[in-house]
Amino acid sequence: MNTYIDIGINLTNKQFNNEHDEIINRALDNGVEHMILTGTSVRGSKESADIAEGYPEILFSTAGIHPHDAKSFNDHSSKELRDLLRLSHVVAVGECGLDFDRDFSPRPAQEKCYRAQLELAIETDKPLFLHERSAFKKFNEITDEFLSSIPEAVVHCFTGTLEEAKIYLDKGFYLGFTGAISDERRFKHLEDVIRYIPLDRMMIETDAPFMLPKNVSSRNQNRRNEPAFLPYVAQTIARLKKISISEVAEETTEVARKFFKV
Repeated sequence: MNTYIDIGINLTNKQFNNEHDEIINRALDNGVEHMILTGTSVRGSKESADIAEGYPEILFSTAGIHPHDAKSFNDHSSKELRDLLRLSHVVAVGECGLDFDRDFSPRPAQEKCYRAQLELAIETDKPLFLHERSAFKKFNEITDEFLSSIPEAVVHCFTGTLEEAKIYLDKGFYLGFTGAISDERRFKHLEDVIRYIPLDRMMIETDAPFMLPKNVSSRNQNRRNEPAFLPYVAQTIARLKKISISEVAEETTEVARKFFKV
């Protein structure tokens, strides 16, 4: 069986309440050996770390503040995140970045919060799990201020253009891909991105319970996404690149293993 690492799941989402064992076991049954729980606030990062601690060597987590929650950032936030990042199973800083599509937090608050987390990544020497939506120019302006010092970084759930992808690759970043790549209506342009990006700069994720792959069988189409469906993301990459799914699984797993040190 092919094996995979899901670099981004939102296991603290209420859609998964009281189902953690079932979700994880289904993922393991489908070859998803490791899952990284996404921290999107101080509280959520603590919850993710607590859940991951209960499944050693299977679950890991990140610690960060999503731009939607940037308005919650205060003088104590960096210390609380730093304390979490001292834990061996907390493997990255994030989810952090900018989101000017929804503007759930004021843009100045987002920018301040993002800068603080870039500094935290430098201090703790842990990789970055990045989010950018409708904010490419400002996101890169801020990132470039720290580029010479930050550790490795992955732009998760990438849905941007090929030109944007090339700019991230030039910075040395990795790109994370979700079920969005199978959505030929909304994200047809990602086909060219997938064909261009080399496998050794690519990771895969479900972003569960969101981003259900379109190629999941019809009997599951009304269900939420979950890490057991990660092979469908790999399947789409294999089809677009005209390579075997085994090659996609092997390469993306190795990239994620090295990046997150799991």
